Amino acid sequence: MKKFLAVMHARNMEFIRDRSSLGWNVLFPLLLVLGFAVVFSGEQKPLYKVGVLGDLARLDARDIGFFQTRYLQFIPVTDLDKAVDKVEHFQLDMLVDVREGKRYWVNGSSPGGYLLERILAGGSGSGFQRVEVQGRKIRYVDWVVPGVLAMNMMFSCLFGVGYVIVRYRKNGFLKRLKATPLNPFEFLLAQMTSRLILIEVITVAVYAGCNYFIQFEMRGSYANLFLLSLLGAVCLISLGLLVSARLSSEELAGGILNLFTWPMMLLSGVWFSLEGTNPVIQRIAQFLPLTHIVDGARAIMTEGAGLAEIAPHLVVLSLMSAVFLGVGSLIFRWE
Repeated sequence: MKKFLAVMHARNMEFIRDRSSLGWNVLFPLLLVLGFAVVFSGEQKPLYKVGVLGDLARLDARDIGFFQTRYLQFIPVTDLDKAVDKVEHFQLDMLVDVREGKRYWVNGSSPGGYLLERILAGGSGSGFQRVEVQGRKIRYVDWVVPGVLAMNMMFSCLFGVGYVIVRYRKNGFLKRLKATPLNPFEFLLAQMTSRLILIEVITVAVYAGCNYFIQFEMRGSYANLFLLSLLGAVCLISLGLLVSARLSSEELAGGILNLFTWPMMLLSGVWFSLEGTNPVIQRIAQFLPLTHIVDGARAIMTEGAGLAEIAPHLVVLSLMSAVFLGVGSLIFRWE
């Protein structure tokens, strides 16, 4: 028992004296709770999303009833073609044009659209002309699978590279490599290539295995999807290398990596669409690599997007990769 207590006391003191790790274990849960409070707080969430073209202030009193219905979220839109496309793909439940020649668009296969039609007719909408659009229904599993695969890629890239290099530094392995002709860029590039090959093989295998049983929706090109996953993996690996460039504490490295992974899981549209959320949240999401991976993959798989449509995502991922890898190489230390 004395030996057990001595070892336990030594480990406790080792953790307590590591101020960075102790502080992070206290700070991270606090930041996580505050983040959930900011993202999900407020009034009860709306049940349906309605796009609105035009100014609601111009409506007559008899037509305004529908737009005062509780639990409906009215989202201002300016581009008619894009808004109609969102109705076709079930991203909007209804689109209403309140300008001259009042009309509304609804997907004939959408349960939400059916209910909103009833509410509009009962509230005031006798003067609105109905336009029905058709779109092949996207199952939730088809919509969510790009996010799940990208999330798995994120964890494998960040922890499989960043955490491992910190452990190498802590046990002295990197110190021994310092005596060799290997420079930091060559070492980091080798780590990136190794992880890239592994993660691509795993991701392709997981997708193919699941697709054999579930048969995912795939309207675009597999070549474009592979290219996007390749650049996305490079970007995430580069971020992991940047995090691990100078750290020597595994606990602190794990905390900082969690600081990146949790916001990306919440704000990158992995589990739910950010359509209609706070504009500030949407802008923050554009600075997260996972957002561009998920949005690009989802556009390819569910909308049939080509190389031109996903080009902005590819450019952003390439720029982020160059910055992360360049900065990581400059600040990297062996000891």
